[in-house]
Amino acid sequence: MFYNLPPEILRNPCAQQSITKMANDSVREAVLTASNTAGEGKSEYEQEEVKGFDWDAALSSGSAGLDELLKSYRYTGFQATSVGKAIEEINRMLHWRMSDEPVDENEYEELKSFEARNKIKCTIFLGYTSNLVSSGLRETIKFLVKHSLVQAIVTSAGGVEEDFIKCLAPTYLGDFSMSGPSLRMARMNRIGNLVVPNDNYCKFEEWILPILDKMVEEQKNQGTNWTPSKIIDRLGKEINHEDSIYYWAHKNQIPVFCPALTDGSLGDMIYFHHYRTPGLVVDIAEDIRTIVNLSVRSKHTGMIILGGGVVKHHICNANLFRNGADYSVFINTGQEFDGSDAGARPDEAISWGKIKINAQPVKVYAEATLVFPLIVSQTFYKYLLKEKK
Repeated sequence: MFYNLPPEILRNPCAQQSITKMANDSVREAVLTASNTAGEGKSEYEQEEVKGFDWDAALSSGSAGLDELLKSYRYTGFQATSVGKAIEEINRMLHWRMSDEPVDENEYEELKSFEARNKIKCTIFLGYTSNLVSSGLRETIKFLVKHSLVQAIVTSAGGVEEDFIKCLAPTYLGDFSMSGPSLRMARMNRIGNLVVPNDNYCKFEEWILPILDKMVEEQKNQGTNWTPSKIIDRLGKEINHEDSIYYWAHKNQIPVFCPALTDGSLGDMIYFHHYRTPGLVVDIAEDIRTIVNLSVRSKHTGMIILGGGVVKHHICNANLFRNGADYSVFINTGQEFDGSDAGARPDEAISWGKIKINAQPVKVYAEATLVFPLIVSQTFYKYLLKEKK
């Protein structure tokens, strides 16, 4: 502000003193102006203090417990706070009962008593991408399904087949930097830092082709209308293996939707099978009706979506038909600057009516294998312990 003054003024000692004082006052005003607060209290921006885990207290007690550590996440900041909020949001899903809401005068008579309303829970949709089933997160997902802690699943073709393949043969740990050409020559397939021998897919082919034969026969002779969810249910029954997510989904009658069923080894098997025993028809229309009806007929819904792509949108779109989910947690590494649905923040879903306007959705910017088991330890696991007691 003083650079355009004439040189004779700048050389004057009195002027220099005055200019210095004005400059100091200006800088002080820019840097050290007091915050605006609401009266004598704190402003809306000063409600929750940032504070991390007290390691000295843990040292004194001789224990750095997981529960206490994760409680501190909520007030740590950055993505730790997002993890803390995700824990709160999932606990809201789990603990909601229709009895928490006032009785509408137009409600059905059988839903007016406290006992009846207290039995109606939030319908939780769980979505995850195929790489997470390839990883050890499969066991966490299986735990949720085994104990009927979610009511519907949406995944990709790989998220289905990798579960069955692991029942037939193991997946191995590798490294992100392994040579693609060398792996190809050895007939090894890399998924990030995991390795799947090609023999596993050969075993999968041997297992699934006779089942597809039976399905074509039932379609012709019994009029069975095969949908992706019915195929997955049948495969879960056939695998008959307690390590399988879809064995438990079949046993607990949890529907598994896969709108991109052919986009993986399952599609490869259907392709090979079509030349040997043509005729299998897969009806995707019935499944879209089933998932939308499940959403529309639920009193409250929650979405937990690990990753993006078709699994994220399929769940969100089903909840559009009920004017949005009540609770939502997204966990992925996607960014929104490219306009992708995978990277979109929950606020974008609110604009479409896929999440309710008054909801408190959470997005955690993290890779799911890092944070989801921690979240489960503070939500589903504790809820199940309490239920069992």
